[in-house]
Amino acid sequence: MNSVLNKFDMKGKSVFVTGGGSGLGLGYAEAVAESGASVTISGRSKENIEAEAARMRDLGWDVVARQLDVSDAADTRKAIEEHVERFGSLDAVFANAGIGDGPGFWNGGAHERNPAGSIENLVDSTWSKIIDVNLNGTAYTIAEAARAMKALGKPGSIVVTSSVASTKTFPTIATGYMASKAGLSHLVRQVAQELAEFKIRVNSISPGMIVTNIGGGYLANPEARKAMGAYVPMGHMGEVDQVKPLALFLASDASDFVTGVEIPIDGGVLLGTFK
Repeated sequence: MNSVLNKFDMKGKSVFVTGGGSGLGLGYAEAVAESGASVTISGRSKENIEAEAARMRDLGWDVVARQLDVSDAADTRKAIEEHVERFGSLDAVFANAGIGDGPGFWNGGAHERNPAGSIENLVDSTWSKIIDVNLNGTAYTIAEAARAMKALGKPGSIVVTSSVASTKTFPTIATGYMASKAGLSHLVRQVAQELAEFKIRVNSISPGMIVTNIGGGYLANPEARKAMGAYVPMGHMGEVDQVKPLALFLASDASDFVTGVEIPIDGGVLLGTFK
């Protein structure tokens, strides 16, 4: 009898990751590379992704870097084509790249409204940028992953990074970010139905309050993490390492009958607090 652990083995497979220079994207890349996959990590900062790729190669993992802005549809196609040409396959894609757009309409610390985060100011400043990267960029990544996987004629997995903000309002988070993540959730369901015939699975990870660099890196401050952790029923913010096992599950054959689902990993944030 085959061991269930073999389902998580990524040896002989290749994975493309967007937003792979730090945070969740880097964690996803580490998870699949450690399990044996060949990986391309892409991101906007060439210096950063090349440094991370070199560090991972020093660990004995097969990793290359590719500079990419996912809001550029043509370059996204080219980057994935280069990956297939290099590795001869495309077994999983993490459509992870995303940005924040500042605080929301409510300043939780001061318990007052934040005019800069109001909807009338938002649409004049950051709305187009957040949609271009978070929603359009993810759609481009999914489209090019599907194109390549269909051409290869093999099963594949596409994993999108959404957020618990896709289903729950957070007044302290900017509305553009919220809308972009909500759009991703339905995009995943629609495309999962479309691609199921081709044995291409499409799922999303919906993190809650995870310590990353998004939003300018303010979570490097322990006091900020403590304040945010107070809203988590399990009592603290999550770490990237706690998301890695879920990422490996969705990228690997362990999830070969799972598609169209959004899996929260949030310490209970969606449950709400009672005290």
